[in-house]
Amino acid sequence: MTELTSPPGWRVNAHIHLPPNFSAFDSVAQAVALAAAQGVRVLGASNYYDYGVYQEFSDRALDAGIYPLFGLEVIALLEDLQQAGVKINDPGNPGKLYLCGKGITRFAPLSPEAAVLLNEIRSKDAERMAEMTGRLAEVFAAAGWDLSLDEAAVKARIVRRHGSPPETVYLQERHLAQAFQEALFESAPDAERGPVLERLFGAPSKRPDDPVTVQNEIRSHLMKAGRPAYVRETFVGLDHAYGLILALGGIPCYPVLADGADPICAFEAPAEALAEAVRSRGIHCAELIPLRNRPEVLSRYARALRDAGLVVTAGTEHNTLDLSPLEPACLGGAPVPEELRAIFWEGACVVAAHQHRVARGEAGFVDAAGRLNPDYATDEERIRAFAEIGAEVIASRLGRDTPRSHGEH
Repeated sequence: MTELTSPPGWRVNAHIHLPPNFSAFDSVAQAVALAAAQGVRVLGASNYYDYGVYQEFSDRALDAGIYPLFGLEVIALLEDLQQAGVKINDPGNPGKLYLCGKGITRFAPLSPEAAVLLNEIRSKDAERMAEMTGRLAEVFAAAGWDLSLDEAAVKARIVRRHGSPPETVYLQERHLAQAFQEALFESAPDAERGPVLERLFGAPSKRPDDPVTVQNEIRSHLMKAGRPAYVRETFVGLDHAYGLILALGGIPCYPVLADGADPICAFEAPAEALAEAVRSRGIHCAELIPLRNRPEVLSRYARALRDAGLVVTAGTEHNTLDLSPLEPACLGGAPVPEELRAIFWEGACVVAAHQHRVARGEAGFVDAAGRLNPDYATDEERIRAFAEIGAEVIASRLGRDTPRSHGEH
C-alpha cells in the first residue's frame, strides 16, 4: 500500500467545535490563531445544528494558511439496539448513536430537504432544552437560590460571550450547566456557594470554587437520567441523521469511542466487528478522538478500520472548556503512533477532495444516496485516488508543494 504523507511540520485535526456550540474557544478567531501557531494546516469544524459560523471559519482559516473542512455532528437512536440494551458509542445510553458528516458543502443556503430534516432535529432539541432550563430553575429555587434564568436568558449569555447572532444559538446541556454555574457564582458570596451546592446535590461539591467542576456536578447531579432536571431525549432515527448528512453533501462518518469507555461498548468490540457493522449501515468513514484512547488501542482500531476499506480521520473535539493542544494526542498526552499520522492525513485529504468536488458539481467519494463512487474497482483504489486529489487541492489552495506518495508496504 502506498503511503501519503503530509509536508514536514504539517498537522491535521478533522474535528473541533466552534462557538456558539459549547467549545473551548471564545471565538473562531482564537481557534484559527491557535491552530496556525501550533502548525495545524488542515482543520475541520463539526458543529451541531447550525453552520452560520462556517463562512467566518473559512475566511479566517484560509487567511491563516489553513485548509478548512466543514462537517457536522448529530445524535440518532437505533431503537432495535436500544431494546436489546446494546451500547454503541455512548457508554451511558443503549441505542444512542453519535454520527458525523464530513465534507459538507450545501449549508448556505440549506436545500429544502436539508432544511426540513434539520428543523425537525432543532425543534425536538429546543423543546427539551427549554424544559430542562425550567426544571433547573425550579431546583435552584427550591434550594433557596432563584437565579431567574430561562431559555432566553441562557441564550443571551452565549450571544454576549461569543458575539454570535441569536438565531445561530442552539442550546446544549453544557450551555445550561455553565449558565447556572455562572449565575450562581455572580449572585452567591463565596462562603454561601458550598452550602447551596450541597443542598442542590445532596452531597458536598468537590470544588465549590472551581467553575468547571461545578458545571460538571450540575450535569451529573441534576441533569442526567433519574435526576431532578432530566428531560427525556427525543432523538431522530439513523435514516433521518444519515439523510441530513447526505442532503448537506457530506460523507456519513462513525465516531469511534473505543476505550474511551470501560468496558468498550458492545457495538465496538472487537474492532473488526465494528468495521463490518459500520459498513453494513452504509457508512464508509470513521473518526477517532485519540485523547480518549491508549496508543495501542488507537492503533488497533485505526488499522482495523482502514484495512476494512474505511476512510479514517482524527480530531480533538474541543467541546469542553479545556484548551488542550490542537494536534491530536492520545490519553494522558501520549503521542499518536507515527504510522497513524499517515492514515489520518490520508483521511483528511479524502474529505478535502470530496468537499472540493461536490462543491463544483462533480462526483464525490459518495453520492447523494451514500453509495461509493463507482469509478474505482476497489476500496483501496478509491481511497488512494481521492487522497491524491485532496492533497493536490490542499496544496494548491495553500500554495505549498503537493505531498507525494512514497514506499510500498
